[in-house]
Amino acid sequence: MIFRKSIKKRIILSLCLLSFFIVIGVLLYCLYLAILIDTRFSGRRWSIPSKVYSDSTLLFPGQQLNRPLLINKLRRLEYRNIAHAPQSSGEMQILGSSMEVYLHDLEMPAKKQKGFPVKIAFRSQEIESIIRKDNGETLPLLELEPEKIMLFFGPERQQRQLVSIDRVPQYLIHAVLAAEDSRFFEHHGFDFRSILRAIYINIRHGTIRQGGSTLTQQLAKSYFLTRERTFTRKIKELLMALTMDIKYKKKEIFEIYLNEIYLGQKGSVSINGVGEAAFFYFGKPVENLSLAEAATIAGLVKSPGLYSPYVSETKCREQRNKVLHDMEKLGHITQKQMDGAATDPVKTVGFTAYGKKAPYFVDYVSKQLPALYSPKFLSSQGLSIYTTVDTQVQEAAENALERGLARLEKTYPSLRRSNSERKLQGAIIVMQPKTGYILAMVGGRDYSTTQFNRATQARRQPGSAIKPFVYVTGLDQFTPATVLSNEQKTYEVNGESWKPHGKSSDSGKGIRMRDALARSDNLATVDLAMKIGLDKIVDTVKAFQFSTPVKPQPSLALGAYEVIPLELARAYCTFASDGVEPYPLSLKTLVDENGNVLEQRHMTIQNIISPAKAYVMSDMLRSVVTEGTAKSAKNMGITFPVAGKTGTTNDYRDAWFVGYTPDLLVLVWVGFDNGESVSAEGAVAALPIWVDLVRAIPQYVSTDWFTMPPGVVKAKVCSQSGQLAIESRCPESIEEVFLAENVPALYCQIPEHQSHSREVLKTWWKKLWKR
Repeated sequence: MIFRKSIKKRIILSLCLLSFFIVIGVLLYCLYLAILIDTRFSGRRWSIPSKVYSDSTLLFPGQQLNRPLLINKLRRLEYRNIAHAPQSSGEMQILGSSMEVYLHDLEMPAKKQKGFPVKIAFRSQEIESIIRKDNGETLPLLELEPEKIMLFFGPERQQRQLVSIDRVPQYLIHAVLAAEDSRFFEHHGFDFRSILRAIYINIRHGTIRQGGSTLTQQLAKSYFLTRERTFTRKIKELLMALTMDIKYKKKEIFEIYLNEIYLGQKGSVSINGVGEAAFFYFGKPVENLSLAEAATIAGLVKSPGLYSPYVSETKCREQRNKVLHDMEKLGHITQKQMDGAATDPVKTVGFTAYGKKAPYFVDYVSKQLPALYSPKFLSSQGLSIYTTVDTQVQEAAENALERGLARLEKTYPSLRRSNSERKLQGAIIVMQPKTGYILAMVGGRDYSTTQFNRATQARRQPGSAIKPFVYVTGLDQFTPATVLSNEQKTYEVNGESWKPHGKSSDSGKGIRMRDALARSDNLATVDLAMKIGLDKIVDTVKAFQFSTPVKPQPSLALGAYEVIPLELARAYCTFASDGVEPYPLSLKTLVDENGNVLEQRHMTIQNIISPAKAYVMSDMLRSVVTEGTAKSAKNMGITFPVAGKTGTTNDYRDAWFVGYTPDLLVLVWVGFDNGESVSAEGAVAALPIWVDLVRAIPQYVSTDWFTMPPGVVKAKVCSQSGQLAIESRCPESIEEVFLAENVPALYCQIPEHQSHSREVLKTWWKKLWKR
């Protein structure tokens, strides 16, 4: 008997000790969980992807524009076309000669502005007026918000907009509580009553119809744990919920839950939090949700894949109405409110699955950012990165390249390739020459097929597109009127003979420097290069900051060495910006999630040539378009002044056109990656693409031309000798531009013109004698 009592005491003691150690263990584990939770909650709670934006868009009366491109931009900015006058932010109505738009709020580093309704009236392709609809004010300028073109995601690929619980409408708070945890503010992290009720309902129906997890348990599972269904994970979830409930206020837990919860899928990107869901489904801030919309979002929590309005509108409506019924049952809304909301249709704004816009440009930007911030920082800190790209120009460039390459393949069937990786390719760069802003960049025909950026990574021979840098070097010794030799010659270079090949205008008769550039005369260009000196041309090329190796060889004058297209575009900008070469800018401003400017990029410039030389070169390059290799541009609809140069390499491996005005520079390259022939010159393959693009962006086109700077003078010269003309001696005189220090000193000395002058004098004297 005594022995049995002893055993019982030992068992009881052991059980007590075991219970004690279990309790201590649980308490210690809860302490560990408290530290873990506190570490996560006190630091950065979520990784917010950094957003990359385009530049903003300015509209003003008198501006020429492409209306279809503007409408496409508004759609990308998530403006919804409706059949009546816009009543709320994000709505627009497109009419015959006008459009009405209710603007989104504008939030930029230097400007914040609440949205308001405007009416934009058009006269053909020109903005006639911009009027505020709310107060009738006529606006001289309207700024559209930047367009989101990329997100820097972390491995989770989650998209969310953080909201304070104070911004969340009571409708949504009550809807979530009714749908997921009606006793949230009464229990302590877990709810035995809900668990027992869920067990009863599930047994009665023979299937899992209801869960017993509280909001706090759901938060613990979503925020800290995996989705595995094990008993151990469930215990962790319960203890975490209990710890959270003890350590944090209910309001704070609920706010974290509202920002964390998974509410849908946008392609490969998950939609998390009610703030992001409000925009994803209804295109509005969370505080503007209606009762029906709030109930819809709350109904998604249980299973976004099943109840999403983008998956099944019927199931979504049924689930929404169930939430509304539960809200009425709990006393959050009246019967009348429930009935009214239940009859509302489920109206979503629609969405496009996430994808990069301007992908080659975005890649170019992405390669510059790691020099400033780590990939982890970019994918978690919610930066706003503002760039220089104009998405209307970008769309026009992508369209022009695709149409142009398709046209070439139709005209020359031999260019067609069945293998998508071997297809005819192209690249386009659009810049503002004075600022260096990159407005558009297309690095290939199809980004999904190849991500190789031909605009920034390719090294291609420029052919005649390099000639302006030979001619600008020659301006120190020669003038646009200088007559160059276009005879076929053999040159001795470094003890070796070299003979240029290629086209020449009126071979052997001589040609003025201006005409040689306009007609892309190879023999005359080589003659000029040899007279200048190849070392001087190499120095010029290096001064224009080409990074590719260049050697003092005669073939350099004909573009027989490789360049990177972006560097060629940058170099041409010098002629359009008074001799100053800008740095190609893609980044403008970086702002943190609190609106503080972290980085601001300003244009970096370098003076390469004088404004006078830049003007003379632009005047000479204008002749390329008016009477030279690019004169077909006029027949394609180019009526405004343009300077430019075509380029074609041996066997037609590369076709180029670089053209510019005072405000815009566009480079187009066409070719095969493997160097096969494109069967056409730059004027046939590249120039039509350039024309198509520039005609599509009239807002950047101007009839203005460069102002003649000090140091440039005009004089009349003989069209044949290039020397100063005397009206009585030369049968044809033309006006030419010169550097002030390089005006010809001699009058025309051609003997034939001497005879002509005598005949002119005889005729003049006869007429005078008759009088």
